[in-house]
Parts: sequence; C-alpha cells; structure tokens
Amino acid sequence: MRKVIAAVTALCLTLACFAGCGTSQKAASADQTQENGTVEFTDSVGRTVEVPADITRVAASGAVAQMILYTLDPDLLVGLANAPGEDQVAYFPESFGKLPVFGQFYGKKANLNMEALVAADPQIIIDLGDQKDGIKEDMDMIQEQTGIPTVYINAEMDKMPDAYRTLGSLLNRKDEAEKLASFVDETLKYAEEKSAEIKEADVKTVMFGTSATGLACNAEGSSQASVIDMIGAENAIKTDEVTDKGGGTVVDLEKVYEFDPDVIILDQEGPFDTLAQGEWANLKAVKAGAYYQIPWKPYSWMAAPPSINRVLGVWWLGQLVYPDVYNDYDVAEKAKEYYSLFWHYELSDDEVADMLANSTLKAEKTGRAA
Repeated sequence: MRKVIAAVTALCLTLACFAGCGTSQKAASADQTQENGTVEFTDSVGRTVEVPADITRVAASGAVAQMILYTLDPDLLVGLANAPGEDQVAYFPESFGKLPVFGQFYGKKANLNMEALVAADPQIIIDLGDQKDGIKEDMDMIQEQTGIPTVYINAEMDKMPDAYRTLGSLLNRKDEAEKLASFVDETLKYAEEKSAEIKEADVKTVMFGTSATGLACNAEGSSQASVIDMIGAENAIKTDEVTDKGGGTVVDLEKVYEFDPDVIILDQEGPFDTLAQGEWANLKAVKAGAYYQIPWKPYSWMAAPPSINRVLGVWWLGQLVYPDVYNDYDVAEKAKEYYSLFWHYELSDDEVADMLANSTLKAEKTGRAA
C-alpha cells in the first residue's frame, strides 16, 4: 500500500502539541451542522462516507484531482496540490496562483503540508484518477489522519463522463458537470467510430518520446500513452518492462530504429528542433516529416499527468495521424472550444497558432496547410 507522507503521520501523532489539527476537525463538524446536516456518499471503491450536504470548500488529493476539480469550478478549491509553473500561470486567474499549496496527499510524490491544509479548513478531500491497488486503504488512512471526509471517484478515461456527473451531484453543480461530461462523451464516441473505420493495413505506429533525449518512451501498455490506442493507432515502442514514471521506459536509439515508427511525437523537452539533422535523421518518420511536438500549455495534450487533458489529445492526435479519417473538424477551433469549457480560458488565434506551430501536418510533405 502506498504511504501517506510520513509528515502527516508525525503531525497527527503530536496533536497535543499542534492545537490547529484538533481545531480544524471540530470546525468541520460545526460547519456541517450550520450547512443543514450531512449526507452519505458512496465512493468508487464502495466506501460510505458522511459528507456535508452543501460543499463549498474542497481539497484535491493530487495533481490529477486538482485538474479535474478546476475544470468543474475553480472556486471550490481552497488550496493546491501543486502551484502553476511559469509557463502555466497565464492560463489561470491570479487568485488561483495565490492559493496555499498543500502538496500531494499520498504516493511516492507525497509532500503534504498539514499546517497549510488545516489553515485552509476544507470540508472534504477528493481523490480522482485511475483506480490503483490499495486505494481504499489510502482513502481510509487520509480520512483517519486528517479528520476530514475523504472520497475517491474513478476518473479513468472511459469513466470520466460518470466521474463528472458524480462530482456534479456531490458538489451541487449538475449543470456545469453535464456540459463537461457531454464533451467527453462526444470525444469517446467519436474516437470509437473513427478508429473502427481504419483498416488493419492502414494502422500506423506512433512513438511517444519524452525527456531531452526523446528516448524515455511511454510504451505500449502505459496509461500515459492511452490516446494512441484510442485513436486506432499502435504504440511503436514495445518493451518487457513498462513504466509511467520518470518520463517512461528508456530505450536506446538502436531500438527505435528497430521499431521504425510511422509517427513520432515528443514532449516540450524533446529534441524536436534537431531531429532531422542528428542520429534520428534516417528514421522513416523523420524522413517523411511525420514528427511533432505535443502542445503542452497549460498541460500536455497527451499525458503528464494523464488526466482530462487527454480529451483534447484525442482530437489533436487523431487528425495528425489519420487526417483522412479524422477530417470533419478544425483542430484549432476544437482547441478553443475545449479551453473555454474546461480551462475557462478564451484562446486567441495567435495563442492557438503558437501551440500548434510544431504540432500540425507539415505542408511541404502533405499538401495540407500547416
């Protein structure tokens, strides 16, 4: 079972010396009474938790939960699992960046600041994302150690619409949640229909490279690379050991030549600018100009973390890999629609053009506009 950060345990074992922790728990009970009682909520792993009937103050358990909760209503968040970076701040209101940073509640990246959590006084802690081993025990441990109702909602890609609808009901934001759920429903249905049109002989292989070398790969079986499968493509990198951590499974360039992918996509740290002049130059994808940089502001459209950002990744990668199949929409307009609905941000023409500058079909190779 993954460990909640040791600092949480230490702090909660020394409550007698830290009056704020006890104060927070008493305040939470008082808030529930003032808000006309509580309701029972059964989460995705069958835990029945008593939660306030009217929730207005939420703490996210980590980065994935923070992203999803932000898309529903940024004003619900009383703190952050991680603060927006320099390249992200422009996409969020100034008030968002000023929220206290709690850190992540559990897992290998756990770095929870209990004092900041107590001061923010959330009514509930919500975890969202893939269902991992030990999740029930993790939620029980967090709730026991913080004294705050803690729930888990499965938000794997195929369950994302249900996750939004569940959140809408829990947080009394059903109308807003339904708009988001409907967009995800549309995306999943569209990808299923379009991928079914692709003949087996026409299936393309895609390499998803990360890091400065491009050789840390989100290989076949990685949740970070799930969009590749969704659009009807095949992950080019197949290894015995698959990891989603540290940028993915590291391979050498010789192995890449062995797989010789049809398409290469790289994250923002990758060697995009030098690919055609270096040791990669004789790869099939490089010679064809079929290598691209994944749009990444405020979050990668493919992964890192694999959350709601993957929804836009389906529209982007689908049209990139199969332009004759995913051919009835403009990806720039789809990006504007997505950013407005999910990030509450109106992309300008210049901003979307900048995002897609290294991320769309090359005109000289395809005859299509770049």
